[in-house]
Amino acid sequence: MMTDTDKRSAVLSIGRIYCDLIFTGLEELPVLGRELFADDMRIAAGGGAFISAAHLANAGRKAALVARLGTDALSSDAGRQIQASGVDLRFVEHSADAGPQVTVAAVIDEERAFLTRRAGAAMPSTLGEALNWPEAKHLHIAEYATLHEIPALVRLAKDRGLSVSLDPSWDAALIYDKGLLQACTGVDLFLPNLEEAEAITGSASPEKAMLMLSAIFPHVALKAGAQGAWSMSDGVVLHAEAEAVPVVDTTGAGDAFNAGFIHAWLDGKPHLACLTAGIQSGSLAVQSAGGFDMSLGEP
Repeated sequence: MMTDTDKRSAVLSIGRIYCDLIFTGLEELPVLGRELFADDMRIAAGGGAFISAAHLANAGRKAALVARLGTDALSSDAGRQIQASGVDLRFVEHSADAGPQVTVAAVIDEERAFLTRRAGAAMPSTLGEALNWPEAKHLHIAEYATLHEIPALVRLAKDRGLSVSLDPSWDAALIYDKGLLQACTGVDLFLPNLEEAEAITGSASPEKAMLMLSAIFPHVALKAGAQGAWSMSDGVVLHAEAEAVPVVDTTGAGDAFNAGFIHAWLDGKPHLACLTAGIQSGSLAVQSAGGFDMSLGEP
């Protein structure tokens, strides 16, 4: 007999929305006292929650963004791009204090430097409505900073029968927090990159880091850029190679990987297939500036 849970299929993706200013075609990364000139710049809607949701929608999975969006000019421009992405925006709260949220990215191949400004609180007034949405099957938390601001978030999602994934996302003020893993109790799928996993576990070895994380999380997927990705579930470690594709900008590639992996994982596919789906999604993201090529969302 099919239950209400079986009928659910949508992903809620929660996190901050940013306007990304992405500078490419640099010969070196910025240093103090020197002015650099980029060959190109793109203004793109950003933030892990949006990028993951957009790639999920592109894969055919209904995805709703749970976030706050400012009313300033930069936020409005990001909002117009988000509307064209295919993401469900019913749970986006519009508020003047939520913007502008901006990330400036300087990109050279796979090397990047970021400068980011956050604005307002992370928790949207729509959170309760989103968690009670009858179509919701899964909650993806795009950065640990969001969970840090909303400590009960995982418990609230689990109380409503949702599975939960979390990308810690690099935040120098939080990534070394001794209470990070305990705060993530209840997360089903943990999605760090190699640098984040090392900061959290103290191990630079993907296998060792995943072994330590698997004591906390039932499923772990670790992203390592050109080295591919690893996953661990039920004590089994798997690795998949990265795809050889032209790289324009790696901003958001990890969030795109998350979307591909989650989409396959929610369909009950084996972890190797989930890794492959994640890598394919991440490979798509790196071939254009910004985490999501907006032409993919066009009809």
